[in-house]
Amino acid sequence: MILPIVGYGDPVLRQVGKTIAPDYPELKALIANMYDTMYHAHGVGLAAPQIGQSIRLFVIDTEPFHDSDDYSPEEQEKLKNFKRTFINARMLKEEGNSWSFNEGCLSIPEVREDVTRMSVVTIEYQDEDFNTHTEVFDGLIARVIQHEYDHIEGVLFTDKIASLKKVLIKKKLQNIMEGKVFPDYRMRFIAKKGR
Repeated sequence: MILPIVGYGDPVLRQVGKTIAPDYPELKALIANMYDTMYHAHGVGLAAPQIGQSIRLFVIDTEPFHDSDDYSPEEQEKLKNFKRTFINARMLKEEGNSWSFNEGCLSIPEVREDVTRMSVVTIEYQDEDFNTHTEVFDGLIARVIQHEYDHIEGVLFTDKIASLKKVLIKKKLQNIMEGKVFPDYRMRFIAKKGR
């Protein structure tokens, strides 16, 4: 089922997500709905706060990035085959080189800005069966993980841009809160009922 995506300004996007247990109500259905919602919106990642649930859960599928000429054949292959559910994730390390990339967010439509992040992450998380994994990721996969991990920590990519850029996008952010944007997917806006 495709769910509405929560827009910028909603308090749920600023909450630190709660840890969940295997008996979390209808978890498998929630995860399936998150993938459906992400694919419908043409995203590569979606965190539970973006659908109004303040829990430590996010999903990623980087396949849409795999056919870009911007990446090596090895990176393209990794991107093509990376689909993962992260439950109760905990970032252990962010290291390597810092690099900038133009990011966007389904909760902040029509806004894209360069964000600097570290190139390598070590993350501990549980999969859909609550098996615990500790893995190291690099490149674009690491970046997508960092972006979605930020969501479960109550952080948005717009928090990581320069002060001047924040001033320049202020009106766009206000428009999102008021529902004055029209992405091709369902959204829920803080200052507007329905759509």
